[in-house]
Amino acid sequence: MKNYGFIKFACIAAGLLMSTPAFAAENPPPAVLTPNGKQLEAYYGKMLADLRETVKRLEPKVDEKKKVEFTGLLGALENVPPVTKTVMGKEVVVKHGPDNPAFVEKQKEVLAAARLVLKDIETFLANEQEQALMAKFALLSHATPERLAAFAQQGEEEKALIDKLLNDDKLIVQVMTMEGATGGNYGQAMRNYTAIRKATERSHEGFFQVWALAASLQYTDETYVYPEIPAAESLVKYYLNYLKAFDDGILDPAFSGLGGTGWDYRFVFPDSYTLEDIDWIRKVIRNYRPDLTRLDYDWRYCRIVKSDVPYVMGVDRSGMPAELSNIQKFFLEGGICGPRAFVGQLSCYAFGIPARRAPSPGHAAMARWTPDGWTTVFGPHFAFCNVNGQPGLEFLLMSQCHRQPEPYRQVLKCGWLGSALGEKEVTGFGSGGGFWKLLAFYRKLALVEDAAIKDVGVTGEELAESNEEAAPEVVNQIELTDAQKTITIGEDGVITIPPGAAESTVNTDKLSFMHSIDGSDVQVHYALSGARPEMLKYKVEAPADGRYELTAEVCTVTMGREFMLRLNRRTLVDIALPYTKGEWAETKPVTVDLKKGANSFQFTVKAPNKGLTLRNFKLKPASGR
Repeated sequence: MKNYGFIKFACIAAGLLMSTPAFAAENPPPAVLTPNGKQLEAYYGKMLADLRETVKRLEPKVDEKKKVEFTGLLGALENVPPVTKTVMGKEVVVKHGPDNPAFVEKQKEVLAAARLVLKDIETFLANEQEQALMAKFALLSHATPERLAAFAQQGEEEKALIDKLLNDDKLIVQVMTMEGATGGNYGQAMRNYTAIRKATERSHEGFFQVWALAASLQYTDETYVYPEIPAAESLVKYYLNYLKAFDDGILDPAFSGLGGTGWDYRFVFPDSYTLEDIDWIRKVIRNYRPDLTRLDYDWRYCRIVKSDVPYVMGVDRSGMPAELSNIQKFFLEGGICGPRAFVGQLSCYAFGIPARRAPSPGHAAMARWTPDGWTTVFGPHFAFCNVNGQPGLEFLLMSQCHRQPEPYRQVLKCGWLGSALGEKEVTGFGSGGGFWKLLAFYRKLALVEDAAIKDVGVTGEELAESNEEAAPEVVNQIELTDAQKTITIGEDGVITIPPGAAESTVNTDKLSFMHSIDGSDVQVHYALSGARPEMLKYKVEAPADGRYELTAEVCTVTMGREFMLRLNRRTLVDIALPYTKGEWAETKPVTVDLKKGANSFQFTVKAPNKGLTLRNFKLKPASGR
């Protein structure tokens, strides 16, 4: 498996400045335009200028008194004194946002004043006839005539992609409702989208189309994950891989119904992880920890970080097998916040759950989608993170608004009008900016308030740089059928011991009985934590005295571990555990002597304990016994 070097290991490298703008990568060096390119730039430039004037003429009349009241309150909001908060053991100065109570109270007054203005322009906001025209202006403004021309001048195929986009009002509205193309690279976005649509007709309709477009808009560099493959080709490979996983029932049940504007589908593909890693983590969770696929959504899939990637500083990976990917190496010994956040993200991506990195200064965490809203995991709240290149609070607010497509169109119209009028962008979480841009921001707050959309908060913040949870983990029990608890003897004399035949099948924080991924069988998992795992005890009735070859069917993600058997209280047998990389495999046979009648088996894992999942034990009569 190739390592492409995308993953950075140091937490400090992930800490971004909290003022990072939403489109930080939008100012590449100026393109060198050919004579044809300059003509195209002039053509797109005139189109943009004409649309700008048209949009400006749409500006509705606003009651001057209400406008003055609204803008006047903004000065008081900006002058709210900051407070000091302790975040992950560090003092942080907070001026804007929900962690400053005085700011929250003053912002309520601003929102109330904004609502009065918004009520007066309801006709403008509700008029959908202007949506396509304004969306086209927003697209041209974001793309810039120069960037469009630089792409279109490459050839007839590239120009045709731009023409197709600019002549499709319905597509333009959909594109801009999903926040446009990353970096303003609409040419590459159309190249991606066209390639996916050509690869499978299923991408033309329903959520398949929304997903194809969203992924195409999100990843607009010339390459995606694989540096030697064009982005469009890579995205096709990912789309087809996920499509097969969807058809095979591997992706999460929520994948086809993320809903809203479709914006969340921008984040179902990984930001840097290979398909090899995607396929591997799917296999690991489905074989090794199928119970994680059934958890509540805040912990679903990413719980594997807590159970199998412990927080450990100073891990030396130089001696680990070179053929392993970075993700596989993280499972061997654990790591600090970066590796843990990367594994958590990947576990969500692999099953179609939107996720993003959520770095804060000096720390790496993650953010993920749940049906109730986005949450940060293994780190502080959005207020202290950056997500997808923008301040976390802005990402959170955007995620909440995209759940309500109809009112969100009103937000967009206000913002697009502000752009046409040349207004400044909003700053300080709604404390500064141009009038229409600010009105768009407060329409967002009103939308969230009216729809009673709650901030679901953080998940596992105490685990950011620790292995200890604030509250004990809830341990669930499962029901076993008689067949799942019964030891059997085949016609060939092979004795099969299912995990459920143990004297006790009560789940603890160290030993968990769980249903297999398809629910048909039961397997047992030894947890990573704890130097003294609990015993698995069985009573086996042998038909006669004799020698048997004992094997166990196991799934492991670590190396160099041993299982210990105590037979009939006196015989100790060490059983080497293979490194199966998440596959199922049998241990090498060891020979044991059984007596006729009842025999006691006691199994445990030698300290230091590492995670292990068992599917069955088998006792095969030894030849020549």
